[in-house]
Formats: sequence, C-alpha cells, structure tokens
Amino acid sequence: MNMTKRYHKVLAIAGSDPGGGAGIQADLKTISSLGCYGLTVITAITAQSTLGVGTVTPVSAPLVEEQLECLFGDMGADAVKVGMLYSPALIDVVTRQLRKYGAENVVLDPVVISQSGKRLLMKEALGPLMEQLMPLATVLTPNLPEASLLLGRPIPNFEEKRRAARDLASFGSPYVLLKGGHSEDDDFSDLLYMAAENRFVQFSGSRIATRNDHGTGCTLSSAIACYLAKGMSVEEAVKKAKDYTARAIEAGSEYVLGKGRGPLQHFFDFW
Repeated sequence: MNMTKRYHKVLAIAGSDPGGGAGIQADLKTISSLGCYGLTVITAITAQSTLGVGTVTPVSAPLVEEQLECLFGDMGADAVKVGMLYSPALIDVVTRQLRKYGAENVVLDPVVISQSGKRLLMKEALGPLMEQLMPLATVLTPNLPEASLLLGRPIPNFEEKRRAARDLASFGSPYVLLKGGHSEDDDFSDLLYMAAENRFVQFSGSRIATRNDHGTGCTLSSAIACYLAKGMSVEEAVKKAKDYTARAIEAGSEYVLGKGRGPLQHFFDFW
C-alpha cells in the first residue's frame, strides 16, 4: 500500500467542557469540520452547562507536559491553538514545550473569564501569560473584556481598540485580532493588527439574533489555526475563520439545547 497522504494536524491545548459547546470539544468539532486532524491536550476539567461554569480542576502540570512530549515527539503539529491554561505552572509547561519543539502557527486565545463570569485564569497567571506565552503566539485573539484585563484599562471606543491592539502586540505576537463582539457602542467589528506592517484590517459583520453563542471564541481561534495549518496567510485565515464561525452561529440559532446559552452548530455543511 502506498501511504503518501498527509494530514493537516492541529493541536488544541485547552480545558474540557462536558456540554460540548466550548473548550476542547468545540476545538475538535471545528478542526474536524474544516478537514484537519485534531490532536488534544486537556489542561483542566470543568463542570459546566449552558447555564454557566461550576467547578474547575486543573490537570497536573507534569501530566500536561507528558501529553505534549508524546504528541510533539511523535506526530508534530502544523498549527497549535492554545485556550484555557488556568495556572502559572501550566503556562510554564506549555511555553517550554512550544519552544522546545519550535511550534509554528500558534493561535493563543487568552481565556481569562467565562461567559458566565467564572474566572478561568488565576490572577497570578496573568503576568506569565503575557511575558512567557504571548511572545510565542503567531496570532493573539482576545475579546474586549480579555484585552481590558490584560492591559489593565477600559477600551471604550474604536481609537482605543487600535491602541490596545498595538499595545498587546508589543509583547511579541506579530498579529493581534481584537474581537469586538462585546463593544458597548455600535461598532462591534473585529480588528486585526499586523505589527510588522503597522497595518490594521477591520472585519465587519452583522449581529445574529441568538442566545446560542457559547464557544464562539474557541471556534474562531481553532478555525484560524486550521487555515494556517493549510498554508494560508494570517489575514486570509482570519477572514475565512470569521466566515465559518458566523455560519456556525447562524446554523446554531435554529436549535434549542439547554436552558441557557447554547452551542454553535459546527457541522452545518454536513447535517
């Protein structure tokens, strides 16, 4: 048998959502639906539903490191999506492994607080996240509340969004996608800053009337990683990932699941 085919391999490093709407489960759904092969390292186990997050229990740092060693040492990855990390110890392990294996196309979604307000990153982990991990990220994808926490200031308008993206890029990531869905004004567009060119690209869209938006950030960052794994430029990957995520939100708006904020429908092209 002539075995010549190669997968586009995307490694997702994130927490587990038993409801399947966010976290590692949303990552895998996204990666699979976009024609890539998903590898996973679980950093935390959570108890949560569409109504919110309850208990968060991190996986031990040595076990996370062993998972990463196994995957990088054997299969490697064409792109890496990093989500919830929770503690300084986990940030340290992930940083060392990404450096050791020269990981490329790293998409960092700085998960700090859940949609329901539960803290998913320890306060003492903010510094290590910014100083150790952000410099390794090809693309950083914070929403406005996350960017505000990272920078320690509000981001009330479009001009402040531009300044925030530049300031976040100063930590080392060449591309910062500042997501505007939480904007208080009428401008909820996403802003991609390309540091090397000192250039902004604004991605506009329309709001979709739905309560089913759980896992939107996980889905978008995983989709970006998939398109980067396939060899696209960052700008093209972001554009296609935003389109995929919008279509998943639209498809998911037709369903009812749970009593709170339901998931996206990642497999809209299949069923």
